[in-house]
Amino acid sequence: MPYIDEYEFGKIVIGGKTYTSDVIIFPDSVMGSWWRKEGHNLCLEDLESVLANPPEVLIIGTGYGGAMHVPQEVLKDLVSRGIKVIVEPTRKAVNSYNELSQKQKTVAALHLTC
Repeated sequence: MPYIDEYEFGKIVIGGKTYTSDVIIFPDSVMGSWWRKEGHNLCLEDLESVLANPPEVLIIGTGYGGAMHVPQEVLKDLVSRGIKVIVEPTRKAVNSYNELSQKQKTVAALHLTC
């Protein structure tokens, strides 16, 4: 499973590879250049690739300063599918991912800026 080596505003290093666009980290791969329909407002559509094979835990990194909004209806939908959801600024989300991904099927959707 991928491990996050380093994170700073606008840049993340996963398994030795540098990404400068938002990412989704799956247990066996990384999707670089994750694009959201409404930018700083997360929609369920933005997580279609995650929901195709739902994880036990989904960590949503809301950005360096936490600017990405995760609406309550999105959270409720994810929880209703049996997914534990953790929403936190990306700096904290990186630590949560590195810890939880060792124990459970975990996916991280990370906004790298703002």
